[in-house]
Amino acid sequence: MIPTLLFVAFVAMMLAGVPIGAALGLAGAACIALANSDAQWFGLLAVPQNFYAGLGKYPLLAIPMFVLVGSIFDRSGVALRLVNFAVAIVGRGPGMLPLVAIAVAMFLGGISGSGPANAAAVGAVMIAAMSRAGYPAAFSASVVGAAAATDILIPPSVAFIVYSVLVPGASVPALFAAGMIPGVMAGLALMIPAVLLARQHKMGALEATLPRPPFWKSLREAIWGLAAPVLILGGMRAGWFTPTEAAVVAVFYGLFVGMCVHRTIKVRDLFVILRESGELSAVILLVVSLAGIFAYSLSTLGIIDPVTRAIVNSGLGEYGILALLILLLITVGMFLDGVSIFLIFVPLLLPIVQYYKWDPVWFGVILTLKVALGQFTPPLAVNLMVSCRIAKVRMEETVRWVGWMLFSMFVVMVLVIVFPELALWLPRKLGY
Repeated sequence: MIPTLLFVAFVAMMLAGVPIGAALGLAGAACIALANSDAQWFGLLAVPQNFYAGLGKYPLLAIPMFVLVGSIFDRSGVALRLVNFAVAIVGRGPGMLPLVAIAVAMFLGGISGSGPANAAAVGAVMIAAMSRAGYPAAFSASVVGAAAATDILIPPSVAFIVYSVLVPGASVPALFAAGMIPGVMAGLALMIPAVLLARQHKMGALEATLPRPPFWKSLREAIWGLAAPVLILGGMRAGWFTPTEAAVVAVFYGLFVGMCVHRTIKVRDLFVILRESGELSAVILLVVSLAGIFAYSLSTLGIIDPVTRAIVNSGLGEYGILALLILLLITVGMFLDGVSIFLIFVPLLLPIVQYYKWDPVWFGVILTLKVALGQFTPPLAVNLMVSCRIAKVRMEETVRWVGWMLFSMFVVMVLVIVFPELALWLPRKLGY
């Protein structure tokens, strides 16, 4: 009865418009009280203990820093310079600007690790440029929203950091390395329908008439942005700093580029940048800490073992259960953000991973791919919502375009499931 109430209360509060973090914490606290009705204080002293336990983990320190990096690079003008450099390489012509938008989103995702921030940074530059070239606003929003979803696969990734905290057998460096090849594959897969649709529907007719930026000048301007992932990921690989320390290094590097090199960030801008990133970090970390209460309820009420046994003994087999999990998590991904999905479902799914002896790093990449699909799957797609707001279009208008991109990324996920080495080869090669 009480386990049923845990999920019913959570879903009911979500439908009533209660924020995800509050719904997790309140449902968990209510069920702890009901399960300990004969104990002093109804066992509610476990609530603050688990609130802190959910938050007091060293890898989580990287989250506010990477969020701050995304805000800094958003304002530093790096995105515009990367776009000019990419256009200088691929040239002008039908379908080239969507290709550039996806490439730049992949690159910026390797700096910030934040999908909505990535969509905002790329969308602010690319949607206007694509509009001038003759692309429909709905198509532009679809391309940017889908491209920004690659950010949680290409390191650094906030989602991978949260997953590593929840799963002891998956380290942050191993997950970062495992996400690299699938992340690049996902970006390349998105480029194919974007370019083909643009050419099939004769979009971007004005693009060929626009001037092509000079290569060497655009390279000089983009070099500081190009060096950022090399510094962050190369420093971690060389052992100069941990992922958490890398986030701090990235903050100071971004401030140096924005304030001293490009001079697009003034001292008066720092308060706004810190406030924006502080608010976003607070939301993420509050959800993480309140989910600790929900996870404690799951474990103490004895929900996880019966659910695991029911799934394992369902007769679907290993791949049938994997297909069921894909369907479930993509559906959930339409309504919840990635961090919330990880916090709610990873404690439930971990025993299934252990039963079938799936590699936890590989499963983390699969789970993240499902979340990435959800980030631009209507009706509630966080990345698509940001790009639609910039393009001033309704989300319903993007469905005819975004469906092809969803299919392309889904194919990548199937390939990673069938060929686990796509995710596991690089971490093993790097010694993780």
